[in-house]
Amino acid sequence: MDVIEEMRRVVGPGNVLTKKEDILPYMRDASYLSGGEPLAVVIPGTTTELAKVVKACYEAEVPMYVRGGGTSLTGSSVPLEGGVVISMNRFDKILEVSVPDRYVVAEAGVRLDALNAYLSKFRYFYPPDPASSLAATVGGSLSTNAGGMRGAMYGATKEWVLGMEVVLPTGEVAQFGGRVLKRSIGYDLTALMIGSEGTLGIITKATLKITPLPRRTGRILAYYKSIEDAGKVVARLTENGIIPYIAEFMDGIAMDAAKKSKGIDYPSEANYMMIIDIASTEESIKKDLESAADAIRTTNPLHVRITTDPEEMDRIYQARKGLYSSLLMERARPGEKVIIGDVVVPPTEVPSTLVDLDGAIKRYGFKVSLFGHIGDGNVHLNIFANADDEEEMRRVSEFLLETGMIAVRHGGSVSAEHGIGLEKKQLLVEEFKARGTPVNLELMRQLKKVFDPKNLLNRGKLFD
Repeated sequence: MDVIEEMRRVVGPGNVLTKKEDILPYMRDASYLSGGEPLAVVIPGTTTELAKVVKACYEAEVPMYVRGGGTSLTGSSVPLEGGVVISMNRFDKILEVSVPDRYVVAEAGVRLDALNAYLSKFRYFYPPDPASSLAATVGGSLSTNAGGMRGAMYGATKEWVLGMEVVLPTGEVAQFGGRVLKRSIGYDLTALMIGSEGTLGIITKATLKITPLPRRTGRILAYYKSIEDAGKVVARLTENGIIPYIAEFMDGIAMDAAKKSKGIDYPSEANYMMIIDIASTEESIKKDLESAADAIRTTNPLHVRITTDPEEMDRIYQARKGLYSSLLMERARPGEKVIIGDVVVPPTEVPSTLVDLDGAIKRYGFKVSLFGHIGDGNVHLNIFANADDEEEMRRVSEFLLETGMIAVRHGGSVSAEHGIGLEKKQLLVEEFKARGTPVNLELMRQLKKVFDPKNLLNRGKLFD
């Protein structure tokens, strides 16, 4: 069977791309990694079409690489060797909203910002908000268990998924979970799919929990000289019974980049900045902000400022959300990329972890910007390095391993929300070794064989 001709028959000739200039954009994602040249890019529009495409590839033993918005920072969506890229762009419909039942059903290609724009008319929203939410899709965010700035209060994607429809590597269609808030019927196959990075099946649509928008939010900006003091903020808030809506951390390099790109100002003596949002009501927001600010003042800040001005809050929010793009503008050398580490630790471990990470940065001598979703213990290490220099990239790999192991020693993990993809496969191995549970990796390999016995779906990702 000619797979490409079969795909053209199923989805129409205009939805199968084979010219090099057409498939070139699908060979990369948002990471610094690039893949091989696929045989074709196929763009199905329905579950039936997708199932037929997958079945044809399975029978012909053609590797398949699923692509949502292409926003992966670890190479999760780049094709490694020939095969077929399956784009989910046409799966872009919001199918159902039930406010009384608190769920929305959306296809896998729906962009997260578009989903929340739609939900806002009901005064509800879907909380997970990765920085790439303008382009990131429902399916892609489920595949990496994406987090975001609101993780301090709402957690990561896995807390917000009720069910999904999945096309398995054989072309069979499965329904996992449903529309109810709880069920007890054996293995949780919905949870198994979340974070699997497209290696077990292709998500076509998902039933997601939604929650009311906060009635009122306000922001506290706190500036610090010491990285350890800045790291104490979230634990101090929770000790006082305060769960922040957003809790973000930026170092001096990040602050400078935000100032240049978005005009965000800060005290000249500050080395670190905390952005803390409090969700409340119109009647209570002032009191709740003052209570939070009082708790923050016990962590030795240089300066604390409160704002409830919507325009200023949005400007700061957009500056933080666009920080990776702002850092890209700071590259100074030919071939220089910004490579992102994505570690996570318990919030109580944040102060000592930040100190240890800062020590590693000084030992290696890289230019590194630290920022992250400090509310749930997630720190991003943004490393400026020449991706064309093999020796420099070898040292980057060593640095990522050392910082990943710092996180593990503090009770955390090498990847919080970006997934493993191509970049962090060795880090995953080392984490399981360090935790004394190498059997975890073998169990993952066995699960892969059960779902995908021919190893065709997103081959080469997560593990070899």
